[in-house]
Amino acid sequence: MSILFQPIKIGEMELKNRFVRSATHEVMATEDGRITDDLIKRYSNLSKGEIGLIIPGHFYVHPLGQAHHGQCGIHSDEMIPGLKKLSNAVHQYGGKVAFQLAHGGRQAYKKLIGHAPLAPSKWGRDPATLHKPYQMTESDIRETIEAFSRAAQRAMEADADAVQIHAAHGYLMSEFLSPFFNRRKDEWGGSDENRFRFIKEIILKIKNILPENKPLLVKMNANDYTPKKGVTPDLAATYAGWMVELGVDAIEISCGTGYSFHTIRGDIPANEMVAGLPLWMKPIAKMKLKAMAKTNTFEDAYNRETAKVLKPVMGDTPLILVGGLRKLNQMEEIIDQGDADLISMSRPFLREPFLVKKFMEGKSTEASCISCNKCFAAMFNAMPVRCYQKGLPGF
Repeated sequence: MSILFQPIKIGEMELKNRFVRSATHEVMATEDGRITDDLIKRYSNLSKGEIGLIIPGHFYVHPLGQAHHGQCGIHSDEMIPGLKKLSNAVHQYGGKVAFQLAHGGRQAYKKLIGHAPLAPSKWGRDPATLHKPYQMTESDIRETIEAFSRAAQRAMEADADAVQIHAAHGYLMSEFLSPFFNRRKDEWGGSDENRFRFIKEIILKIKNILPENKPLLVKMNANDYTPKKGVTPDLAATYAGWMVELGVDAIEISCGTGYSFHTIRGDIPANEMVAGLPLWMKPIAKMKLKAMAKTNTFEDAYNRETAKVLKPVMGDTPLILVGGLRKLNQMEEIIDQGDADLISMSRPFLREPFLVKKFMEGKSTEASCISCNKCFAAMFNAMPVRCYQKGLPGF
């Protein structure tokens, strides 16, 4: 039997195979963040498809942390019944589910949250929203730490098997870790240790809440690809070592922020992505996206080299690799050679929720996703995120 289909443990949680459905913002929740029947159906199908661990994505922990329309919330006890239905849908078919806890930080939209977006530092305007962020006070930071803690408690009440902290892609946690975004000179910035303090306090609080059989995962950038130095593989390895010391049970590595398109390599469907923007923003946005296209060509397993930097400092703590994973034989090679312990995918599962089952039954050896990224363009138009390889409606 291929190592991909053998069980593995994350902390005390045993998974039936090495496949992870990476967290995805799907633009399918209600406007106040509640789980919908369409989301329940999606996660039911993913579990039927034999994915070992399913991570529903981007659950905002605080009203000021909502980054997008149609985003799932875990910011209120009123969300718990819907979240419990989602857990049950995954458990019904033998899957495990980890809720991803997130805060949009400077990438939140001012009109959506009714407040200037929060960030570690107030410099500049965000390239995606063009909003100038508000620098968080000590009180804001403490309130946000508590919001993550309360969200983890809600995840447990909603029968989640695990929790994942979102510290990637230029959102709030990622911003605190990055020297590019975090330009503070107090105890929350100015050194690697101080920039790590925000996530450290959140990790400690959540570990105190979770039962021993409920692991804590972190999704972290291993490379920011920002104009000036942000998180690099070497800095990410330092952070990963500290996370392991704090008892984090697995780390998923990704890359990129709003300053680049490196998070999802492949085509950049500029026309579709700018369609929902105000008229005055379209020419600027299209120009920037076309410039990014020159450096965003698709690569197989494009985070693998950075995984090789992090894995040695992680000991027995599993590393979850995401990004450009399409071919079954390459996935096996990555695990066999010890570069990662689990294989994580998002876009391929949008197109083929039963992909793992196809692999297991010998009906497929490669995902059919071509990385056209029209699924990503849908998000910018407040449309449900799914496979639009044949084109978005109306284009």
